[in-house]
Amino acid sequence: MECPYCNHIETKVTDSRDTGSYTIRRRRECLKCNKRFTTYEHVEMNPVLIIKKDDRREKFDRNKIKKGIMKALEKRPVSHEKIEEIIDKIQEKVRKSGKEEIESNVIGEYVMNELKETDQVAYIRFASVYRSFADITFFQKEIKNLTREKIIEER
Repeated sequence: MECPYCNHIETKVTDSRDTGSYTIRRRRECLKCNKRFTTYEHVEMNPVLIIKKDDRREKFDRNKIKKGIMKALEKRPVSHEKIEEIIDKIQEKVRKSGKEEIESNVIGEYVMNELKETDQVAYIRFASVYRSFADITFFQKEIKNLTREKIIEER
């Protein structure tokens, strides 16, 4: 593993943790500059193809999911570990579906469900792009639904 600080190729693992859902978190230390950094290793499974809205197929890409979630969670108080946990859950749902192909809107719903539980502001941000909100009435409707769900949960 190459050190991101000095590019030395020798590092040692100081801590290793299974984060579940086919992911291992490793804390590493460079043997040259002694700086520490964290890596995540993901088990590569048989590829799942995502069916896009225009019927194109592309390989499931964990980083695309992460990019969308990071954008929705920008400037929100959610840790990197929580983001990785969300992505792991989504990836696990895709794998457990047992399908070799899955529609992109199913993945979008998985993301929205996870964001709804994690951060409602991020959920609204993601939903506004994913569902192509045309004007303020769509925002109002979605916020009203969230408020209604919260009241029901509190009872």
